[in-house]
Amino acid sequence: MAEAIKETVSNLIGKVTGAGEPAPREPSAEEFQQLQKKYTDAGQGHVFAFVEELSTVEKSILFHQLNNFDPARINDLANTALHPPKTEQTTVTVEPLPEAATASIIDSDPADVQKWYDLGLKEVSANKVAVVLMAGGQGTRLGSSAPKGCFDIGLLSQKSLFQLQAERIIRLQELAKKAHGVEKPIIPWYVMTSGPTRKPTEDFFRKHSYFGLEEKNVFIFEQGVLPCISNDGKIMLEAKGKVAVAPDGNGGIYQGLVTSGAREDMRTRGIQHIHIFGVDNCLVKVADPVLIGFSASKDVDIATKVVRKRNATESVGLIIQKNGKPDVVEYSEIDKETAEAKDPKQPDVLKFRAANIVNHYYSFRFLESIENWVHKLPHHVARKKIACVNPENGEAVKPEKPNGIKLEQFIFDVFPMTPLDKFASLEVRREDEFSPLKNARGTGEDDPDTSRADILKQGQRWVEAAGAVVITDGEAFGVEVSPLISYAGENLEFLSGREIKAPAILEKEE
Repeated sequence: MAEAIKETVSNLIGKVTGAGEPAPREPSAEEFQQLQKKYTDAGQGHVFAFVEELSTVEKSILFHQLNNFDPARINDLANTALHPPKTEQTTVTVEPLPEAATASIIDSDPADVQKWYDLGLKEVSANKVAVVLMAGGQGTRLGSSAPKGCFDIGLLSQKSLFQLQAERIIRLQELAKKAHGVEKPIIPWYVMTSGPTRKPTEDFFRKHSYFGLEEKNVFIFEQGVLPCISNDGKIMLEAKGKVAVAPDGNGGIYQGLVTSGAREDMRTRGIQHIHIFGVDNCLVKVADPVLIGFSASKDVDIATKVVRKRNATESVGLIIQKNGKPDVVEYSEIDKETAEAKDPKQPDVLKFRAANIVNHYYSFRFLESIENWVHKLPHHVARKKIACVNPENGEAVKPEKPNGIKLEQFIFDVFPMTPLDKFASLEVRREDEFSPLKNARGTGEDDPDTSRADILKQGQRWVEAAGAVVITDGEAFGVEVSPLISYAGENLEFLSGREIKAPAILEKEE
């Protein structure tokens, strides 16, 4: 059943977006008229202004694209975005999460961390853990037209971000098999793409034979889109037969899990724990047993990994409680005094230090309730210069200043809807788990060079801890350890007493 849903939705999206699929079904004249009336009644009939100039295939594509939207709902969203209701000013109280809801790898008893790891690995061995990857971004800022997950950060192995993560899944499955004697633990991988990245992502996975994973356990789906809205509330046309759309933000993942059939697939598999994160973090511990075990032991619905804020001025969002509810506060929303406040119990660290790295745990029972709260998530406004056609004469418009808005949701918008006792936060070491890839090479921060360096430094720490001696020379440093050998520094005892000349690569046990 889940496979059928997956295939149907996949085909529909491919046809509507023109992603290499056959032409969509031609609607009947009555269907087309009914849809046109629906938009006209909503004051959005201009989207059909050039219908007489379109070919049969173009009309069909336009029909299926517009049929995916409810113009009345779009009007409501646009009105709220363009004319937000006035709210009474209320006092906002901001505090760190309660101690009972937090833990730190840095400060925790190693026995507790081991206990969480063991519990998490047991859940992996029971096929109860799934991974959802947010991979809708393109590598434009990196100088690449391919999806960001295809990017090679310059490792000796030339492995892409996708491959690094796939191999961590494979290694973790092996660890679960060895620890619990099960025949073949499976961690299904759900990869959320966007319109521009879906087909290239699917092609990349096929080209690389799913990096050693079974195709049936990799579920690639597409996040939703919303029409771009003009400053006067009208749906914008990208072309005479196509609405201008934009991805609905990483908060669209919730609706995407439902409409794609991914959630149903999870249900069929008996999944209980889900790890969700962004593709651009080259150090991410995929399906991290520590996070899974920590979250399961606390019986929470959402848990989020954080790293310690470097200093009071670092431009990062923070996981906090706002007016008694879990939330994220942007660095620009807190004053200097709050940002610089020290923890009364640890005067050498900041009081507000839990930096958000978009690395989250969800219980499946929480995702089962998506329909109950997804409509309550707010839509945020991004004012943009949007290329479009003038609906009055069909002429192309290339604006020099913002002429419309894109609407998006954020994944953390659901946090305040979660009871405080069902939310938790786990602090992890930045050098071990967070190295985002956001900027072009040579930027010096969050770029391919820093990502590569962070992986090599981590590998060097691992092999030195195993008893090896790494010989560095000038700028040459680091060891790339294949995830197929080690998930988090384990299984490297064979290196004890060895000398390794940097930079080096370990792709197999020797």
